[in-house]
This record gives sequence, C-alpha cells and structure tokens, in this order.
Amino acid sequence: MILRPYQGRAVKNCLDALKKHGNTLLVSATGSGKTVMLSAVAGERLTGGGRVLVLQHRDELTGQNSRTFRQVCPDFPVSYYCADQKSWRGQATFGMVQTLCRDTALDSMPRLDLLVIDEAHHVTADSYQRIIERARALNPDLAVFGVTATPERSDRRGLAGTFDNVADAITITELVRAGHLVPPVGRVIDIGTQDQLRRVKRSAADYDMAEVEAIQNTTIHNRQIVDYWLEHSSDRPSVAFCSTVKHAEDMRDAFRVAGVAAEAVHGELGTKERRAILAAYDRGEIPMLCNPMILTEGWDAQICSAILLLRTSSQKSTMIQMAGRGLRKLDPRRYPGRVKRDCLILDFGISLLTHGDLNVDAVLGKAKDPAEKGEARKKSCPECKAELPVQVRECPLCGYEFKVELTEGGFYNELEELRLIEIDLLNNSPFRWISLFESDRVLVATGFDSWAAVCSMDGENWFSIGGQGREAQLLTIANRVGAVASADDFMRANETSRSAKKAAGWMGHPASQKQEQTLGRFGYAGGHYSKIEAAAHLTFNFNRQTIERVMGVAA
Repeated sequence: MILRPYQGRAVKNCLDALKKHGNTLLVSATGSGKTVMLSAVAGERLTGGGRVLVLQHRDELTGQNSRTFRQVCPDFPVSYYCADQKSWRGQATFGMVQTLCRDTALDSMPRLDLLVIDEAHHVTADSYQRIIERARALNPDLAVFGVTATPERSDRRGLAGTFDNVADAITITELVRAGHLVPPVGRVIDIGTQDQLRRVKRSAADYDMAEVEAIQNTTIHNRQIVDYWLEHSSDRPSVAFCSTVKHAEDMRDAFRVAGVAAEAVHGELGTKERRAILAAYDRGEIPMLCNPMILTEGWDAQICSAILLLRTSSQKSTMIQMAGRGLRKLDPRRYPGRVKRDCLILDFGISLLTHGDLNVDAVLGKAKDPAEKGEARKKSCPECKAELPVQVRECPLCGYEFKVELTEGGFYNELEELRLIEIDLLNNSPFRWISLFESDRVLVATGFDSWAAVCSMDGENWFSIGGQGREAQLLTIANRVGAVASADDFMRANETSRSAKKAAGWMGHPASQKQEQTLGRFGYAGGHYSKIEAAAHLTFNFNRQTIERVMGVAA
C-alpha cells in the first residue's frame, strides 16, 4: 500500500516526534485513514524487532484495526488480548482496554517498545492509565503514540498528562479540499428558537441539554423540521442529532406521522436492536435516524448525505463530529445506482452561527505548503507548553484557543483553489497521469498490475474508474478533484513504490516500435509519444468499451 501524501507526511512527523519526545499525538479527522497511519508508524517501530500493543475500547475496532495492520504490515505476526483471546505471541498485539486493565492481564504483560492508543481522547480514564503505568514500569523507555479524530473531551480534562506534543493534525478541511471527503453544504434554518437558544445556560461541558430540549422539542417545531426535510432533502439518507433520548424519540414519531420510516437510536436500546437498525439504515431501508449524540463516534455511514443539527454545541469539535458523519465518499460497488456529491448540513439551531463553519484551519493551506514536503512547522501552546502543528487553532492537549488574525486579501477563489489542489494531487502522485485529448476530460495512469481513468462527459460529473487487465470497476462519481483522489488511491492500493517509480521513469523513454504500431491500428497519426504516454493511450483504447459501459450504467 502506497500512502497518500499527507499520510506519508504524518507518519514521518509522528516517527520524528516519538524519537524526540518519547510520546506524541496524531489528530486525524474521520476519513483520513488513521488506522493506515497508525499501522505504518507501528510497522516502522517493529522493523528493529520490537513489540507493540495497540489499545482499543471496542470489540469491532480490534478487528478493524488488525485487518488494516495486516494490509499495511503483512510481515509481522499478530495476536489478540481481549475477552475471547488472550495471547501476547505476536509482535503486534491488539488488545481491549476493558480486558487489559485487570490485574491478571497486567501481570502477564511483556516488555513493550511502543504503546499505541486508538481513540486517544479516552486516555485520561483510570483503565488506560493503569495500562500505561504498568507498561512504563516494565520499560521506562516505552514510547506512547495516540491517534484521535476528536482530542477535545466533554469533561474538559486535558491530555497533557500523557502527551506533551502533537506531531500532526489532518483536518476535515484538508480532506475535503483534497477530494477524500465530500464537500459539506451548510444551511441555517430559523424555526423561531434562535434567540432562546442563545440564552441557554452553559455547563462545564456543553449547553444544558434539558433546557435545549424544552426549547426545541415541541410539536410545532418538530413539524417545521419534518416539513423542511420533506421539501428539501427527503431523497437523502439523513441523521438527526437531538438533545436528549426523549427528543430523539419525539422527532422519530414526528417523521413517522408524516409517513417517513424513521428510527431512533440511543443507549437505552439493546446492542442487538441498535445494530439491526443501523444495518437497515445502511441498506437504504430507513431514510431517517434520530439520535442523542450516540452516533458521533465510531460510526460512519457512506450512504448518509444529510445531517440535521437539532441541538446546539458549545464546542466546535462537537459540531464537526456530528457533521463529519455524513462526509464519507460513496463506494458505488457497495451502493450501486447511488451518487453522492456532497453532504447537506441543516442547522435548526445556532451551531453554524456560533462557530462560523466546519473549517478547523485559520487559513487554507497553499498547494506547496512546506508541511507537504515532510517539514513539520510547529508552534508552542502558551498554556501547557506543548509542541503543536502550526495550523491548529485549539490545543488538542489542554484546550487553549489561539486567536485568529486574518490577513488582508485572505479570501480565495474556489475554482482556482480546486485547480491548485488538483495540480498538487497529480504532482505528488507516484504515478504519471496523462491527459489524453484536447478536451482535458480524460486522465489515465498505468502501472504493472492496474490502471485507472478519470473521465467526464459534461465537465461536471467525473467518473473515477479502476481496472486490472480487462476488468474495470467504478470507484466514485464526484467533482474532478474527488475523482482524481479516488483513482490515485486505487493505484496506490494495487501497485508498489518500485513499480510506480519504474513506470514513471518511462516518461524519458520514447515509445517502442510495437507501441507505435498498435497506436497506428487505433488510428493515431505519427506522433512523438513517450513510452508512458503511449501506454496510457493504449490502455484507454483497449478498455474504452468497458469504461464507456461502466459510465453508462452509473449515469
């Protein structure tokens, strides 16, 4: 697996920080592939013959993380320490916190070289601290590496007791701009409660949700929300974030009265029932899910393309968590016949008005930001003195908020920004992407085991198609940047660094005689093609019918 540019940057920065500090935190937004980066960092540390423990707090994460680790690091044996299996035999052990924090498990723990903590915002809990203390007692030189999408905790307890630096921060903004998440489209709808919500008391962690419920959860307000949804987004699988369990259930009932097959998901449901509802939603059988924040962590449904904010959030990170549930790109192989180009964020409260937007960067990074070259630009937190990436606006370890100073002329042109990002994607790709025709509507990359094409019939909808031999599959339908990102990901997953370098080197070699003869059979007049350009044209022509069929079926 060849890492994306920002993934390679983050892995390098994390390894450098672990070497310098003995600990570090990676803040990595949903959809960035944090488990890939976690695995790559662990694999580098294992190369010298060390031992790694990866901590998870849920059963399903143990399986997910270990499967990804095997893809990224296939040469290292894996074992598990959880309720069903208790083994330290592997170089990399994937363990459950709830099992490992017990005395018998701690007594059996071997000497570890690296402790990896997934969802590291939980690290302040006593169970985690017991494991860390035991591991450090066995090895005072233990390195501790944490990964989280949401470092801010609702109880405001900082993470500085375990981490004293942040190696990198990969934001939703960065991922959307690079085509790895769909763009969020925000709308604020006033149902007559905004002034009341602004006066709600704020507790230590958030607004008083009982007070929010009393304002938002009325028959007339719920009906207004249902009517707006029916008019503007009833064709989008949706998730509503409510203030309380009762609020979620009342909203579910309001949708049902209108004939919508809605369900409510909350902690009072049994695990089996909750999983059955979520599975039905993922199959497209339930168009609306209502929940009181239970779906903000560890759950993502590609099919979701509308988020309803029916509660307000004092922390921007909480709002980003909710909105982020709908930003995953759609895999057309998993959801045939569906297209997802963006995610609608419908705010029936004041979250977007309070926090401004979903961006967590003060200014969008330029295409040639030094960080893209692996140079980690840093600043120091005035409160806890932690070393932080320069782009963060809030310290992930103690919560200190940096003042944002916008420079004159800080606005940007959206189309120009996308053009620069596409150029950056192509320049940072290990593959040579060849534009085939003057219309600039077909891009092709070829490798030794796979090929990919990015095509558009109208210049608006871009099809990303990946193939191996004569077999091809639709990867995504998106804007041009999103299609390029998906196609490049396909090549990275199916080629090696060595084969990519060899193929890219063909740019300096003229087309072979056989290539020129074959191009002639396809009607090409004499031209001066490089070997890689000829390979791209031939690949497209050999697979043209397949590509057109895939595009025709998807359209």
